[in-house]
Amino acid sequence: MSKTADKVFEMLDAIVERIGEENVVQVITDNAANYKVAGQLLMKKRKSLFWTPYAAYCIDLILEDFEKKLEVHQVTIAKGRRITSYIYSRTFLLSMLRHFTKGRNLIRPAVSWFATAYLTLGCLNDHIMQLMTMFTFKQWSSCRVARIEEGKQIQNCVLDNRFWHDVTIYIKATYLLIKIL
Repeated sequence: MSKTADKVFEMLDAIVERIGEENVVQVITDNAANYKVAGQLLMKKRKSLFWTPYAAYCIDLILEDFEKKLEVHQVTIAKGRRITSYIYSRTFLLSMLRHFTKGRNLIRPAVSWFATAYLTLGCLNDHIMQLMTMFTFKQWSSCRVARIEEGKQIQNCVLDNRFWHDVTIYIKATYLLIKIL
């Protein structure tokens, strides 16, 4: 099926016609350009209804702007992703993590990509003490990855109070948006 604005408009208009214009108050769609145009065409033709993009998409765009336009958020999210990727890509560290967190994970899927970043930072924050303990534990210091540069960088990040402060700021700044999402 073609997804041009005209075709989307025709489809939406046919649905409103089938349901009955008097029974439709609002049409909610994706926020892509073709849907925006189709929604405007629909409102022009049918004066009693409103078109809006779905809220989750709009909230996701706000979270995306936070990450792209606020350097502290961009850096904090990148560090959080780096920590989780590092741990999850090494069986030994994943096993240690599960030991210290009593089987809990650091990554939780979400409705959107940017909400996942928030939830991941939230999970890291929930396990701050376990992570700090893990990266100062003798099992960590005796493993090979603790002595390579990347391992040292991850350890420094996990033990960095400034990183945790920034995580807290990010969570506070985005909490209500995530709750709505």
